[in-house]
Amino acid sequence: MSRGIPLSRRLTRIASVLGLLIVSAAPFNTDLPVVSAQERPALLVDDTETANPELVEVAVADPLGFGISGQTLRVPPGYSVSVVAGGLGGPRFMDFDDASNLLVGAADDGVVYRFPYLAADGRLGEPEVLIAGLQQPASVTVFTADDGQYLYVGEETQVSRFPYDPAGPIGAQQIIIPDLPAGGHRTRTVAFGPDGMLYLAVGSSCNICLEQEPIRATVSRANPDGTDLNIFATGMRNPVGLAFQPGTDLLWATVNERDNQGNEIPPDLVTVVMEGADYGWPGCIPPDAKPQEAESECFGTTPPTIGIQAHSAPLGLAFLEGEEIPGAVNGDLIVAQHGSWNREPPAAPKLLLIDFEAGAPVAARDFVTGWQDASGERWGRPAGVVVAPDGSLIISDDTTGLLYRISAEGGGS
Repeated sequence: MSRGIPLSRRLTRIASVLGLLIVSAAPFNTDLPVVSAQERPALLVDDTETANPELVEVAVADPLGFGISGQTLRVPPGYSVSVVAGGLGGPRFMDFDDASNLLVGAADDGVVYRFPYLAADGRLGEPEVLIAGLQQPASVTVFTADDGQYLYVGEETQVSRFPYDPAGPIGAQQIIIPDLPAGGHRTRTVAFGPDGMLYLAVGSSCNICLEQEPIRATVSRANPDGTDLNIFATGMRNPVGLAFQPGTDLLWATVNERDNQGNEIPPDLVTVVMEGADYGWPGCIPPDAKPQEAESECFGTTPPTIGIQAHSAPLGLAFLEGEEIPGAVNGDLIVAQHGSWNREPPAAPKLLLIDFEAGAPVAARDFVTGWQDASGERWGRPAGVVVAPDGSLIISDDTTGLLYRISAEGGGS
């Protein structure tokens, strides 16, 4: 089904440079042809270039008393921020079901929570522990398959699905993709495309290494029941967020690139994931496929679509689309940057807005900042982002355990 660069060929190519021998028996279809190099990235920006002097400081409303009164964020004029939930253990990625319930994967709790969304005022109702006892449930998505509606959960070593009723209890767990490798980058992101197929992101086990597990550092694709799992694209050190651009079949991903190469090297990525593409990790450094080692062979590496601040750790992403979205940002992309751990000064946690024109990215600017002060001290770290039914944004913070609602004056984002 899938085509691209054979993982065995990629590993052998790198291994030959390093004088290593790799023998792998992969349970996945890795017979992927070479893809020719594409044009240079459409957009390369860093924090200096995305700084937005138009942002204004607002108090973060905490009407339910989750303990952050006095904190402020910087947002576009006319926007407000409020805390709508708290006390969650490592909330990451989220989804809304057809009944406007918010589903939240809380990785540290091992729980998927379900919150009624009260669209009249943007509040969340009392949370329900929908599923417990999971393995780092970092992502959730609802999808209607041929045999009914399911809630899909990306767990560290497996993808599970559960028969789902927005108004009722959850069904029995079905493990549809078992035996994913543990350790290293542990999040497993699941998303569905307009083709009705399941897409799965699995990060690397290391910073720079030769992987023994072919599914590492890839995005794969499978049928909704998990069968016919094939590698879709390779060479992404840690692909985290996945989102399809509305009205297209373009899959976008956030990619955390390699560390310890310097403050500005290499950029982290927000990129279209092309079928059969190899984005270069570990042998080739984006955006221009510079060899990691002098002898590395980087011919055929696919450049990213967008490079952003090095080590900024982009995680969740969501396209702003719909009647409730203000026209100025309709069609644009929001990216949650988690912030750096190995950069001086630290790259700050923030929300980045990527401006699209005619369906293509043309610029980027800060959308929400203020989780980090001038000295590098942080009080929060955004992780996931989802568009609510009324057009506002729900942001998860896996450090504070909070969910924020960001809305434009009069509702929406």
